[in-house]
Amino acid sequence: MADTRVAIVTGAARGIGRATAARLASDGYAVALLDLREEDAAAAAAEIAESGASTVGLAVDVADEASVETAVAAVAERLGAPTVLVNNAGVLRDNLLFKMTADDWDTVLGVHLRGAFLMSRAVQKHQVEAKWGRIVNLSSSSALGNRGQANYSAAKAGMQGFTKTLAIELGPFGVTVNAIAPGFIETAMIEQTAARMKVSLDTFLEEAAKQIAVRRVGQPDDVAAAASFFCSEEAGYVSGQVLYVAGGPLS
Repeated sequence: MADTRVAIVTGAARGIGRATAARLASDGYAVALLDLREEDAAAAAAEIAESGASTVGLAVDVADEASVETAVAAVAERLGAPTVLVNNAGVLRDNLLFKMTADDWDTVLGVHLRGAFLMSRAVQKHQVEAKWGRIVNLSSSSALGNRGQANYSAAKAGMQGFTKTLAIELGPFGVTVNAIAPGFIETAMIEQTAARMKVSLDTFLEEAAKQIAVRRVGQPDDVAAAASFFCSEEAGYVSGQVLYVAGGPLS
């Protein structure tokens, strides 16, 4: 186990997080899948482990300092010191500004930005000691602005500044920090959005694809592939970058 690098993926029970955890496991990492509900994380970890990978599923509230410290310590004890971190955990509380509550704002900023800060601070101790590490933060094309997402857009734009600053601070210790900004990715959140708009999922996806240069919507595996590169040894000279995985250029 000492020769196997350990990765943590937050929000790993489903969607992009689960796909990323599975990809990193196939890349040879021991992977800790963290999510709010331990039973969900454990179920996803068990499924990935069927391929022979070393995994563990643990509960974490990324916005809670004590919860983060406990979870990272548990990963270190059960799998080994984590040197790869993918900050993927996120929530949506969409609404137009005049309808958005302070709790809507605080919840989204808390999970995305505070969560990434707490997780990165906890994991960097192991990375600095190892003199090697990778942090990948999930931003979004919504960082460029999106109606009804003042909270989410602010959080995802903040994630890009956070990424660039950590790249500067942690670079001398052999740690790279990059961000992925997905565009339209087919996940459970998209299903919820279609239902809220009272549009069938198929119609919603078809209309979305028409607006994307490659004429298809993205899949979680598209994002996982980018994360795999950023976490690799070959990406050691790439840091502080934001990669838009969005099927085309965005303005």
